[in-house]
Amino acid sequence: MRALLIALGILGIGLGSTLDAGAAAAGRIKKVLPHLLDRDGRHTLAPSLYERDAYQAHLRAHPELRSGLRFDVQWKGRVPGTFTVRLELRGRNRQASTALVLTTGQRKRSLFGNWSSLLLTDEAYRKFGELTAWRATLWRGDELVSEQKSFLWEP
Repeated sequence: MRALLIALGILGIGLGSTLDAGAAAAGRIKKVLPHLLDRDGRHTLAPSLYERDAYQAHLRAHPELRSGLRFDVQWKGRVPGTFTVRLELRGRNRQASTALVLTTGQRKRSLFGNWSSLLLTDEAYRKFGELTAWRATLWRGDELVSEQKSFLWEP
């Protein structure tokens, strides 16, 4: 069974894909990086991945130092046109569950892929509370092209 799953993975055969082949061929989300921001708007103190991860752990342990969230989304459009990145967030503040949607402006695809940053800062971040789940989607007009979600995301 394990050999069959490895073979299917190598061949690129997906099981239970929610998007049709045409939409998947139009583009995809490659990576979503959620970052906590400090009071100066920084997510790291030095340009090293180790330092970034250590600083993110420090910010998670000290909520009083946080001022917001930044999501960096790497995506690639495979067909000409303009694309929109939409980010759905679920959180929890002291009173109740919260939900929020962030959207980028439409951007033309580039040959090597794009990075889009979505920010949640200041008062909106304080009202939103602690992030519990997220889902990033890539849209070409009204067509859903790709999605990526955190493991706690439930429909």
